[in-house]
Amino acid sequence: MKFKRPKLTPLLIAFSVLALVAGFHAWHLDFPERLEWMTYDLRVRAAHHFPAPAATNLAFVAIEEASLKTVQSGKLGYRFGLLWPRQVYGHLVDELAAQGAGAIGFDVLFGELRPDHPPVQLANGTFQESDVFFATHLRRAGNVILARTPEVIPPALFATNALALGDISTDPDTDGTLRRVKAFRDLRRWHPLIEMAATHFDLDLSAAKIVPGKIILPQTGTTNCVEVPVDAKNNFTLADFGVGKLLPGEAPTARAFTTGRVWHMGILLAARELKLDLAKATVDLPGGKIILPGANGIQRVIPVDADGYFFVDWRLTPDDPRLLRVPVEDLLWQDRQRLLGETNGLRDDLRGKLVVVGSAVQGNDLTDHGATPLERDTLLVSKHWNIASSVITGQFIRPTTFGEDLAIIFLLGLLTAFLTWQLRAFAAAGGTILLVTSYTAITFIVFIKFRLWLPLVVPVGGAILVEHICLVTYRVVYEEREKRHVKAIFSKMLSPDVVNELLGAEKLALGGAHCEVSVFFADVRGFTTLTDQMQEQVAAFIRERKVVGAAAEKCYEESARETLETVNLYLAAVAEAVKNSGGTLDKYIGDCVMAFWNAPAPNEKHALASVQAAIHAQRAILDLNRQRLAQNAAREFENQARVAAGLMPLPLHVALQLGTGINTGAVTVGLMGSEVHGFNYTVFGRAVNLASRLEGVSGSGRIIVSDATYQHLLRLDPQLAAGCTELAPVTPKGFRDAVRIYEVPWK
Repeated sequence: MKFKRPKLTPLLIAFSVLALVAGFHAWHLDFPERLEWMTYDLRVRAAHHFPAPAATNLAFVAIEEASLKTVQSGKLGYRFGLLWPRQVYGHLVDELAAQGAGAIGFDVLFGELRPDHPPVQLANGTFQESDVFFATHLRRAGNVILARTPEVIPPALFATNALALGDISTDPDTDGTLRRVKAFRDLRRWHPLIEMAATHFDLDLSAAKIVPGKIILPQTGTTNCVEVPVDAKNNFTLADFGVGKLLPGEAPTARAFTTGRVWHMGILLAARELKLDLAKATVDLPGGKIILPGANGIQRVIPVDADGYFFVDWRLTPDDPRLLRVPVEDLLWQDRQRLLGETNGLRDDLRGKLVVVGSAVQGNDLTDHGATPLERDTLLVSKHWNIASSVITGQFIRPTTFGEDLAIIFLLGLLTAFLTWQLRAFAAAGGTILLVTSYTAITFIVFIKFRLWLPLVVPVGGAILVEHICLVTYRVVYEEREKRHVKAIFSKMLSPDVVNELLGAEKLALGGAHCEVSVFFADVRGFTTLTDQMQEQVAAFIRERKVVGAAAEKCYEESARETLETVNLYLAAVAEAVKNSGGTLDKYIGDCVMAFWNAPAPNEKHALASVQAAIHAQRAILDLNRQRLAQNAAREFENQARVAAGLMPLPLHVALQLGTGINTGAVTVGLMGSEVHGFNYTVFGRAVNLASRLEGVSGSGRIIVSDATYQHLLRLDPQLAAGCTELAPVTPKGFRDAVRIYEVPWK
């Protein structure tokens, strides 16, 4: 395949478009980002139809509508409404611990103590506060992870007895879909005195402002603020909060808050399973990764963005058979049976499981529904076990980096530029569509197999489609002008088919080239004699009739018109034969036609084509002579009437002949002339001169070719070559040596 040499302008267009697309991609505009999210969601849903590894020790303890009714019915030994007191969760933890659950994660917020809840009667008959009952079972289980958000922090009674606090924040994208979560949050733990003051005065600790010398705590629902003076290390004075006499050695100040890292609950569950040491985690946000080390060389690397977010791999839906789902009332009922000593037939399905406790209720304050890429309305608690599964299996969704995005954009842009430039319009459009389809398929395949998220919208919309449109526009606007220029030059020199071939040629050298061509000269014999005879006839008529002035001039004009029409008929017949044989009609030299083959359109059989054109031209002249001679009878009859009317008689037609010379050889070919005075596409060189000389020795009604042309005939048409007759060598004018010549039969 021959490739077009790219011009500077389309290269500049291509690289300019790619630069703009890259800059556009760097801006992270909302509209293309939303489109990219849509394609991401399609890939997530497509991947869900293919099997993928997932953790098999995950369980979901669901608080459902039936759970609320069961607790409210009193069947479990207690009767509570919609918002359960902490003792219910204490019974749940007790049962999960009895079954041997590996870890328990609560997607339920316990943001404050509730001394107003009814106490719990213990087995010894004493009563215990509901919150204390819950905290006691947290401590006994030793594997409970409580939920925390930046806004809601479990009280110290719960936090100190739980294994850890896990972040359960939900940060959907601007279209309302939850696609990613933050691996951890650095959250403040306030001093108990400040927490007590916040509770008493209804201060919003989550909205606290730390400024030099003080901490500003806004009061919820008002514009009031409480200012706590602090030193450079954020220590406050205990006396400001009513602390009187201090114990010996006790400092008069205390740290207002400490900052601690709270990991996402799903990561905490997996860390419990894999024994990952989160305290030794390597957080490299600029490098886009978090490394979690574990025992026995286990290590997990979570791909994150600069803010610490990573994408959730939604492999396990709430009804996935690989996820054990248990209604909470079943566990509460088993706990009731254990307390009654009726342990026969109790199940321990949750042994070794990583349990997530959350709401599956719809239509009330316990609702935890939202949109994910997989479903428009699903349980958002599912993010915890999907994250845990990713960490356990080491399978994460990895978006490409900005540098990788740029590489993809430029690669697709270069491919688009190559296809658009190298192929014709329809083929280029088809190639571009194929490129779009192929790349789109690749983005789906690599996501399904490797969870690699390749960008789709900007590369396809910008690097491929926009660049293709720009380059096609350039070709239409500028190349069409070039085609019109070529067509203007060759439309009268070549047949329409050859002109169209030139317009679609991959390479067209008009500025000058050195190549082998076959040159053709054909002269109309007898035309000069005919012209002289017609002039004599006009002069004789004028003398005999004594025609003078304008009338005499009119006679000469009619004769000249008749002469020109005659020569044009013969020249047109020759030109038609040249064009029909794929030749280039160079020029008319008086009553001689010059033509050549193999430029500008290539023709491997140019010598044969030139000889065939000469044969067709001779036969065309023969037919033309027959037609014109047949008209003489009618012309003689017309002349009788013209003479009677005193008009000059029309000359009778005579048979004219054609002498043709052809030579094949190397010449210089190209456009000659200037932009001001016009161009002529022609050939010149020694081979052209020889063709002209052969026409001079051809006589009437003969075709003379050089030995070079004859050698081509031997190869291309042996039968035609066999009919040729070698003549005596001639020494043309301007040539030192004699040349071998041949006559080609045409009758």
